[in-house]
Amino acid sequence: MTKIVAIGEAMVELAPAGGPDMYRAGFAGDTLNTAWYLRKLMPKANQIAYFTAVGRDAMSGKLLAFIDAAGLVTKYIDRRDDSTVGLYMISLTNGERSFSYWRGQSAARRMLESDTALRTALQGADVAYLSGITLAILPDPDRARLLDVLHDFRSNGGKVVFDPNLRPRLWPDTKTMTNAVMQAASLTDIVLPSFEDEAAWFDDPTPEATASRYRNAGVDIVVVKNGPDQMLVAATDQSFTVAPTRITDVVDTTAAGDSFNAGFLASYLGNGNLEQACVAGAGIAGQVIRQIGALVDVQTELVTDR
Repeated sequence: MTKIVAIGEAMVELAPAGGPDMYRAGFAGDTLNTAWYLRKLMPKANQIAYFTAVGRDAMSGKLLAFIDAAGLVTKYIDRRDDSTVGLYMISLTNGERSFSYWRGQSAARRMLESDTALRTALQGADVAYLSGITLAILPDPDRARLLDVLHDFRSNGGKVVFDPNLRPRLWPDTKTMTNAVMQAASLTDIVLPSFEDEAAWFDDPTPEATASRYRNAGVDIVVVKNGPDQMLVAATDQSFTVAPTRITDVVDTTAAGDSFNAGFLASYLGNGNLEQACVAGAGIAGQVIRQIGALVDVQTELVTDR
């Protein structure tokens, strides 16, 4: 029986739908995507909860209903009168996506004005999951509050899993971003970075350099994702590469990393085998990128929820 708490921002997603300039409205967000897939892949988990803040408007209500219908625990989600949910729109070119965002009034930016709710959410939890976007949207004092909570959670035996998900547009400058990411990494048990981003913003020449930097920060397990190329796993007692099956019919890469993280975690929490977890993560991501949108139907045979 496992309790996982994902922390982050859920948003309205406008995804391409059929014809030119036609879009379909849905809900997504990097940590929400991972939580959504985890619920699909871990039906025996005791709780998979989402921690965020939303407004009291109709769209926020629809978002809460969506999260609840997915089987995620919503009781830790704060509702605020002073804000709403953010929105993003996906643009696709040959299967590669770009995003336009409207998130200035996002209630999630205020979810850590107090640490009480998050501490309550993490009571009895086995895993806390967050991303670099979770860090980026918070004001400096609230980000510090989040890290304090994670430090205490980990000190009491909880495991922290972190996807750096580097998005420089959300930060005042690159140095602030990289410093915050490495501070969070120092409180983390498993880090799941993407080499393309790490090379761009940390100047890492190789996946090995990325893995070494996070391992030197005290991370137990680093899985360096590398798109269609082989990923690198570096852990306390082992280091190896795993080559994912190459996907030739990519439709939309939205949530590729988020769904990989879910497949990896569901498998690893089930059997503790890192190589099998990487294969499972790649298998789930391979299904997702063949379809439009962040949250899509997947076959779950690669993951055994024990």
